[in-house]
Amino acid sequence: MSSATAPVGSRRRRQVPWSLRAAPYLFLLPNMVIFGLFTIYPAFSGLNISLYSSRNGRTFEWAGLGNYRRIFADDDFFQSMGATLVFVLAFVALSVAISVVLSVQLNAQRVGRAFFRSVFFLPVLLSPVVVGIVWRWLLERNGGLVNAALGALGIPAVPWLVDPTLAMVSVVAVSLWVNVGFYTMILLAGLQSIDPNLYEAASLDGASPLHQFRHITLPMLAPTTMVVLILSTIHGFQSFDVIYNLTGGGPVGATTLLVQYVYDNAFGPQMQYGMAAAGSVVLFAIVMAFTLLNWLVGRRAEAV
Repeated sequence: MSSATAPVGSRRRRQVPWSLRAAPYLFLLPNMVIFGLFTIYPAFSGLNISLYSSRNGRTFEWAGLGNYRRIFADDDFFQSMGATLVFVLAFVALSVAISVVLSVQLNAQRVGRAFFRSVFFLPVLLSPVVVGIVWRWLLERNGGLVNAALGALGIPAVPWLVDPTLAMVSVVAVSLWVNVGFYTMILLAGLQSIDPNLYEAASLDGASPLHQFRHITLPMLAPTTMVVLILSTIHGFQSFDVIYNLTGGGPVGATTLLVQYVYDNAFGPQMQYGMAAAGSVVLFAIVMAFTLLNWLVGRRAEAV
């Protein structure tokens, strides 16, 4: 085809200098290199280590799928799996529900809007280690500030971190306190993208605030809510630092999640690196499965 008869689009593409076409990829290159070195490579390295047995991190012996068989025969693994599922289900459900309610309230706030947004977002900026230590002090059975306040009201001291059920309730509550502000800001951004004319038209038609919330806010906020659902699911499965400093995984393993199970195997007295790596691979598979499930359900809901 001659240049006279060549499509205009193809001529324009040929006229763009190579340096301009390569510029976007050059900007992405530093980030992709860092992502590859500190995320992709460690992930494949962990998968490789899960096929070996090592107790010192320097010498490795081929184990094949032996580490996976040992994990699925370990009662501690299934206990941590059960605790993780309980924590994730409670954390995700409450995170989404509370974040939606708070974002709607903050969006309707007219006085002190910036102040209240800062108050809810402030815990996100705190160190997880500090959060765990401070809340452990607040929830101590003897001398804790929470039980001291309850005692002033004539209520007996509550074993927040001693009773297995209350310990799980405590770690879920503290995790919500830390992270709900972040999810609320995401949903608040989604709320502010909704056309106000929809609410005005609904008000003229006589729709109550509850009907507006049900038929306008929730449907229009569904894509943003799906983002929060996926992020909270991933965070729930990856939770470690706050819980470790709050309860140490106790009492009797009641709050030991899968991440701590991996940590204990890798850096505990026995230093079973192969089992720790195998546990991290299983955790990755579970997180990926739940994320894909949330995404597929969200896509189907949008299609309907």
